[in-house]
This record gives sequence, structure tokens and C-alpha cells, in this order.
Amino acid sequence: MRLSGDLKAFARRIGHDFARPELLVRALTHGSFSSETRPDNQRLEFLGDRVLGLVVAEAMLAADPEATEGQLAPRFNALVRKETCADVAREVDLGTVLKLGRSEMLSGGRRKQALLGDAMEAVIAAVYLDGGFEAAREMILRLWGKRIETVEADARDAKTSLQEWAQARGLKPPRYVETGREGPDHAPEFTIEAQLETGETAAARAASKRAAEQAAAKALLERLGG
Repeated sequence: MRLSGDLKAFARRIGHDFARPELLVRALTHGSFSSETRPDNQRLEFLGDRVLGLVVAEAMLAADPEATEGQLAPRFNALVRKETCADVAREVDLGTVLKLGRSEMLSGGRRKQALLGDAMEAVIAAVYLDGGFEAAREMILRLWGKRIETVEADARDAKTSLQEWAQARGLKPPRYVETGREGPDHAPEFTIEAQLETGETAAARAASKRAAEQAAAKALLERLGG
């Protein structure tokens, strides 16, 4: 099998020359496009998630030999979560080479966070199976490197931190209220407001409610100086 021009360009963007091109094709094949002769990327996604976790954990230990398990765990979660995988996928323009069924394509599948994150994990597995652990490690460190270097010392998600801030002051847990929704059905943007019972609020917009809630919590924490 030979890779098409767009897949060759993608392989160059991630920095791996595939000896078995069919692995990359499978990694980029969503279930909506798959068939008996063209399997989807779900099994590769499962494997890639584990390879990513091992490489990131190893890199974190090397980057901060003094960190405790309690410090490392939230940093690790921030680096391997689906949102981060999707961000990396966008940086290498993975969405343009995803193989999707017609309905998924019409509903904006190339921009969906879950699909991008899953496919990025599948690509990691494809590189691992094609070139071995060292090849996968090199690619991950190249694509995740700056994130590993700059991950916050305490990378707990903002909603957890805001809830702990409120509890420490005897307040009820924050509320998250959807105050707006814009855009087409296949690519909506949500506006969420984080609210404390004391009246402090902050709002944020994102392509998913979860991301908007996290952004609103982060904005409110910054406003509170927390």
C-alpha cells in the first residue's frame, strides 16, 4: 500500500516514515467509515492511550526527580486527557486526513474533540507498531514536549480547584449555568457562567459545555486570586 499525498504530508508533520502505511490508514479511519475490509481505529486508540501514558509518566519523572506522587498525578492527567490529545491533533492538522462517513463529516466530525483525541491516540499506536517504542517515544516527546515542560506544578482541573476554594471558606459548591449557545447544531459554542453564592461570577465560551465550565472556573479562580 502507498500513502496518498495528503497522508504523506501528515506523516511528515508527525515526523515518522511508515514502513507499513496501512497502520496509519487504519489509525485515521473512524468507525463511521469502516467496513469489513477497512477496520476502524478503536483498537489502536486503546493501545495508543497506554503508550502515551508510559512515555509521559517517564518524561515527568525525569523532568522533576523531587516531585511526589500527589504532585505528579494531576500533571499526568492534564497531559494525557482527551482534550490535550485533541489539541495536539489540531496542531498537526489531523482533522483534514480523518476518514469519516458522510453523516459524521456533515456533522462537523473533523472538528470534534472526541474524534480528534481518539485518532491522535490511534496514530501513536500506529507509530509504535510500525517503528517500535523508541519511535513512538520520540514522536510523543516532540509533540508534547513543551506541554511537559510547562505543565503547572499543580495541574488539578479548574473546577476541582474552585470547589476546594469554596469549601475551604464554608461556601456551597459553585454553580455552572449555561447562559448562551451560538453557531450551527453541528458546531455549537456554549457560554457558561461559574457562580459562587457570594455573588462572584465569571463566564467563558468553548465548543463543549465541559470545556466552557473549566474555562469559566479558571477565570473565576484568577479573579479571586486563587
